[in-house]
Parts: sequence; C-alpha cells; structure tokens
Amino acid sequence: VRLLARVVEMNPNSKEFVFNPSARSFVPGGASTSAPAPAAPAPVQPAAAPPASWDEEEVKPSSSSSSSSSSSPSPSSSSSSSASRNSFRGDDQQQKPTESVFKVEEDDLEEISEEELKQEMDKMRMDGENGDVALATMEDPREHVNVVFIGHVDSGKSTISGQIMLLTGQVDKRTLEKYEKEAKEKNRESWFLAYIMDTNEEERAKGKTVEVGRAHFETDTKRYTILDAPGHKSLVPRMLVGAAQADVAILVISAKRGEFESGFQGGQTIEHVQLVKTTGVKYLIVLVNKMDEPSVNWSKERYDDIVSQLTPFLKKTRYNIAKEVIFLPASGYTAANMREPVSKQLCPWYDGPTLLSALDNIPTIERKAQGPLRIPITGAYKDRGVLTIMGKVECGTVAVGQTIVVMPGNAKVEVVSLANDTHNLRKAQPGENVMVSVKGVEEENVSAGFVLCDSASPCPVASEFEVLMVLMDLPKEKSLLTAGFEAMLHLHAASEEMQVLELFADVDLATQKENKRRPMFVKSGAAVRCQLQTARPLCLETFKDLQQMGRFTLRDGPLTIAFGKVLSIGEKKKRR
Repeated sequence: VRLLARVVEMNPNSKEFVFNPSARSFVPGGASTSAPAPAAPAPVQPAAAPPASWDEEEVKPSSSSSSSSSSSPSPSSSSSSSASRNSFRGDDQQQKPTESVFKVEEDDLEEISEEELKQEMDKMRMDGENGDVALATMEDPREHVNVVFIGHVDSGKSTISGQIMLLTGQVDKRTLEKYEKEAKEKNRESWFLAYIMDTNEEERAKGKTVEVGRAHFETDTKRYTILDAPGHKSLVPRMLVGAAQADVAILVISAKRGEFESGFQGGQTIEHVQLVKTTGVKYLIVLVNKMDEPSVNWSKERYDDIVSQLTPFLKKTRYNIAKEVIFLPASGYTAANMREPVSKQLCPWYDGPTLLSALDNIPTIERKAQGPLRIPITGAYKDRGVLTIMGKVECGTVAVGQTIVVMPGNAKVEVVSLANDTHNLRKAQPGENVMVSVKGVEEENVSAGFVLCDSASPCPVASEFEVLMVLMDLPKEKSLLTAGFEAMLHLHAASEEMQVLELFADVDLATQKENKRRPMFVKSGAAVRCQLQTARPLCLETFKDLQQMGRFTLRDGPLTIAFGKVLSIGEKKKRR
C-alpha cells in the first residue's frame, strides 16, 4: 500500500475517477458498439502486466547476445533488457500514460525514505507478494562446461567465439547488421564477428581483447560458457583469471604464413598452454584457424606441419595426445568446420569432427559435489541495495536461503537469490558459474580471491604454506631461486605478492624422490619443496583436498617462472 501511495504521489495532477454510465463498452477489433451484444459475451482480457519477476518470461536466444558476450556480466543489465522486451516494442508503439483512477489525500500518505523504498522493491523483486513468485527456476540436467579460448594475439579467438554465438542462435540479425556497419565505419570489415565478444571501445578500436569476454551457448547435450581470454603478453594475469575457471581449453592457432611461427616461437602460444595445464585444464582442443587464408587454402601440408611442431611440445607439457588433445582445421570467419563439416571440395583430406561436435564428445568433467561449499569469488557488485557475488562453484552445493560465510573474515551471509548465465536457480551444483545475491556483508568487504564457504566448514586461511613447485624460466637478473626470492603468486582468482622462506629439498619428478641434502639454491628446470609466505593471508586448500584451490602459478613481471601445488598449510614444516 505504501508503494502504491508513493507511485500515485509521483503524479500530483491525477484526477478523481468518475463513473460514466453512458460510456460505450469496448469491443475488440474496432467493431461498432451499436450492434446488439451477444447473449454471453466473452470477458475482455486486460493488457498483460509485467510478471513478478522478469526472469519468468522465456528469453529468446536472439535477444541474449548482448548480455551473453559482455566482459563483466551483470544481472541488472539482463533484467533491464528483459523488462524492455516484455513491456515496450519501440517508442512509436508505447501507450500514452493514463490518468490515475485513485485520489489520495495528503493525510493518507505515509512518509517513506528512499532506502525503505529500495528495500521494499528488492523484497518484492526477490520474494514476490505471494511467496516465492519471483524465483522462476530452470533446473537443466545438461552438463555445464566452461571453455576458455587461448592463443597468440590475432589468432582469431574473438572471431571464433562470435561465430559460435551466431551459429547457435545467440545473436539476432539486427544486432549482427549493427556490428557489420560499425566495423565498416572503422575500416575493419572483417572484425564484425569479434565485436560480439569485444564490447568496449578500446577493444574494438585496437582489435585486441583486453578483458576476459563471457558468453553463453547451448547444444542438445551440454551448456557452455565461453571465456575469451586476451592474447597479449601484458595481459597474461587477466588470462589466468579465465583459465582458473575453465574445464576445457581451445588453443587457437593461425595457419597463416608467419603468424603461427611468431606465436609459437617467442609468442604466447607456449605460455598459454603451460598456464592452462598448470591451472588444471585437462582437455585441449587445438583449432588450426584461418585455413581459408589465400596463403594456406586448406593445405594439408601446412596443417600437418603445424600439428607436427605442436605435438612434441604438448607431450612435454604433460598432455596425453591420444586421450586429452584433439586437432582440427577450421575457419572462424567463414564458419567452415565449426558446426557443419567443411566441404569436401575445400578440404577432401579431413574427415574428423567439427568444433561443436568435438566439444560435445569430451568426457564428462569430474566434479566434487559431496564436499563443503567452495566458490572462489571473481567479482562483486551492488544493484539496488543487494550485493551480488560472482564465481564458479568448485565444490559442494549452494541453495537459496542457505547461510554461508565469506572467507577470509568469516562474515556470515544469507543467500537471497541464485542465478547462472541464463536462469534463476534454487540450487547450484559444482561447475556452475553463479551470481549469488547475499545480505549481511558490504561490497567493500568482498574482493576477487575471497571464497564463499560452508558455514560449518570454512576453507583454511593462511599466509604460510609448504609447496612443491617446478621452475620454468627464471629471469636473467634472478637466475637462482633462494630463500628471500620474491614473485607474484596466482592461486584460483587470487593474486598476492609472495616470498620464499626456506628451501627443504630438491625433487626428482621422475622418481618423486628427494635429495637428502638441503639445497642452498635451485635453477630453472628444477623441482623443489619449499615454504612460501604471502604478504596477506590467502584462502586456499591443499592439492590433495581440492585441486582447484591447491594449484598456483608464480610470475615475475611478464614471465611465468614456476607452477606448483600446495602440500600443507600453516607454519614451517621440519625437513622430512
């Protein structure tokens, strides 16, 4: 009632309703009202009102392209666009506002603050007037898979991602025409598909992905979230955020003469593969792109040459070529071999899977649903007084109404709503990317790298932990790793400065045996068990308990120098 009074108060010119007994009854279709009415006229249906929750309306695939491809998805933008689709069909079709049928005296109005109004609206939005109306859920039995696109800059990652969105019906014709026009105005006609993923002006002006783009698509058997990672060397820390959430990686290779060589010999191809492997991505699809380029022209010799150069490197990175790696040729620009097989006239020598069928045929990803809840936080934002936290469920389950904690800090919060990329949920399983709306904590107390946990079993928080790590390429000015060595540690969504406290033993990875003599230093290529200390406490797990929160990468400036796993958490361990 207070809300209704407030709405009426906004229209001080409203007139009192006066009943007119001589008014003609409304007849649909503009038929004359002078004709006698039927004996039992059908009741006139009122105009459809917006539902209690916009998410109860079915969203067509073509209308979700903008929200699906944004770098930082926001439920508020999705709700706004849904509201716009449901209640308006263009300015020329909007109805003129009608005069109020209520007359409210000033004495009847109750004072209400903006904050109270906001809280009431949030409550109505989330709960509905008649209970749990707004929580329209879509329990989908299909597996959800996060797919990260990696590879050297300009290999075509964003174009391929955009083409997938187009092929799976996530982009409508009008939006595509808009992107084509915009790309043509910037003399970048061939970039229009990349505009589906690269949404900000900096990315479109330079043709370089800066943030990890996100988009959603579906097949008959699975649901996918695309993570379009930047390929530039200076943006590797952002690429790591996408890799940490991924289940499958698609390594995009440019078959164009010179481009493959520049990416493989000194470019980001090697580093990206190493990083996705160390972050736990088990399955890799190697997509040899730009096969339609005139210098390649679907050449089998060029394709075989690329495969032969990549295979030994992938084996060295500990990928099982027969079970975990798929090679396939394609053209992201023309969509050849993306959803439909490439024409035999173009490529008579290839009879393998298309990109989408290769994704669907990847074995089911192992999840840990029985353990305590763990959701590493990738970001948070506040909308209309409600804090929404974004992350991927790595372990356990989370449900609406559940009390959980934000670590570190042990702040108790209540889950007021849950959503994935497309629908509201009552419960989220491991592997889902979720947006968790909570109450009980402020935005400034939540950061990327924090973790949502089960209140009865929160994750460990520590600044010291014992690790086993493998050194890759140490910088020239710091060619020896000793106690006191400093670098940047990346663990799930967290990044923190760290220092080596003590070296315990160097390890032979082939035999897993330790050298009895405690080392004073180790060099590139060695494996070492040591104690690390971070500048601030981190949320982490041992590798044995939860691999996704027990893996880490060390970087020094632009170089990835080491990767490893957490063995134990807490104060220094004595040498074993």
